[in-house]
Amino acid sequence: MAEHVFYVPATNIMGRGCINNIGEHIKPLGFKKALLVTDKFLSSSDILPKVTKPLDEIGVEYLIFDNVKANPTVASVEEGLTLLEENNCDFIISLGGGSPQDAASGIAILATNGGKMQDYEGMHKTTEKALPVVAINTTAGTSAEITINYVITDEDRGVKMIMIDRNSLALMSVNDPELMVDKPADLTAATGIDALTHSIEALVTPGAFPVTNVVAEAAVKLIFDNLPTAVKEGHNLDARENMVYAIFLAGMAFNNAGLGYVHAMAHQLGGLYDLPHGVCNAMLLPIVERENAKVVPERFRRIAEVIGLDTAGKSDQACAGYVIEQIKVLSKKVGIPEKLSELGVHEVDLQKLAENAQLDACAGANPYLPTVEETIEMFKEIL
Repeated sequence: MAEHVFYVPATNIMGRGCINNIGEHIKPLGFKKALLVTDKFLSSSDILPKVTKPLDEIGVEYLIFDNVKANPTVASVEEGLTLLEENNCDFIISLGGGSPQDAASGIAILATNGGKMQDYEGMHKTTEKALPVVAINTTAGTSAEITINYVITDEDRGVKMIMIDRNSLALMSVNDPELMVDKPADLTAATGIDALTHSIEALVTPGAFPVTNVVAEAAVKLIFDNLPTAVKEGHNLDARENMVYAIFLAGMAFNNAGLGYVHAMAHQLGGLYDLPHGVCNAMLLPIVERENAKVVPERFRRIAEVIGLDTAGKSDQACAGYVIEQIKVLSKKVGIPEKLSELGVHEVDLQKLAENAQLDACAGANPYLPTVEETIEMFKEIL
């Protein structure tokens, strides 16, 4: 039997109000000064004091770096690294969704490994563990706070660089649904379908194994049961908390089983057009999985059962068709855009997008590798 390695942060704190207790988890670690990596929206919001108050109470200093934008860039990482080194910070706190989490991972890796961000594109290119990161999540979707994957945009090439690196794993993750209640409906929807993408790709990839299957299936059910409510009723803490558990489970699944061609294509849209990652995943998910179902239809049977289909007497293909249709229904229910042209994508760029998708680190984990021409046609379906 093949060996499986399961990566997850050493400490994972979750549940309503858990942000108030982070001091008691950080204090024993002996850190003195944090670089707090976030974005300008969060640094001016009422969420930031909820993070800094526990730090003040235990006497840990912090310096705020909030120049992180959606789809963080090499320049942003380098700016944060300079600030960290000039101020002798001995750990990092990341606050936000996928962008601050990824930027923090990049800064933490360069702080201990040196070099430049481009040196580490690909899989497990570092030799040293990253500077310790306490990852505080504010969106229910990316799971960047618990995974060994991070994404940094090389602005010179217009490409999202995918780093899969065991040395980038955060020391501690924090998921408090009370930090998420004011998230806009469109962001809640996009990040929620992003988590669904993580779960389904983890279930259909050849890298799946029993442990990842169990957590991915649980995540799928939680997302289908709770995402529409979280989008419609942002302050519904039951739905928000269940989505917190869903993203944690989804993150554990893809962190250890892998992703696939949905992400390979979505990364290119984000790199070239600076589009929201979750929205791109959501639009591509049913199209790519329709093609995957032609190759591994049996992988969709359990997904169909989890979301409510009585599969007795039904073929694997019928189960796959049901899953794909229900993904479309859910996306429409939560307001995911239907056409890439609405987001400014142009047909002239499809060749480049498709060629780069073939080279993406996630492409090889898909059940099969579409050709460039097939990829262009998939893009065209939602153009």
